[in-house]
Amino acid sequence: MIIQTKIQKWGNGLALRVAGAMRDIPGFQDGTPVEVTVTDNGLNITRARRQRRLKLPFSEEQLLAGLSPQKAHADILATPEAHEIDPP
Repeated sequence: MIIQTKIQKWGNGLALRVAGAMRDIPGFQDGTPVEVTVTDNGLNITRARRQRRLKLPFSEEQLLAGLSPQKAHADILATPEAHEIDPP
C-alpha cells in the first residue's frame, strides 16, 4: 500500500502525521516504540525490536552503598604507559 501525505511544520521541527491506515495496519498506538532508518532517499519506520532486559544480581543502589571517593580510589590517577596509548 502506498499512501501519499506531506511533511508539515511542527514547532521548530517537521512532522509526519501517522493516521488511518499508516497507524492501523502496523498496529501503532500512542507510545509504540519505533525504529527510524534514515537514508538519502527517506525514512523507514518499523516497530522497535524488543530490548532484552538484563537481570543483574545487584541493583545500582546496592553496588554503590558505602562508596566514598577514598574507597573508589578517586584520589589515584592512572598514568598510562607509551605502549598503552594508540599513536595519533
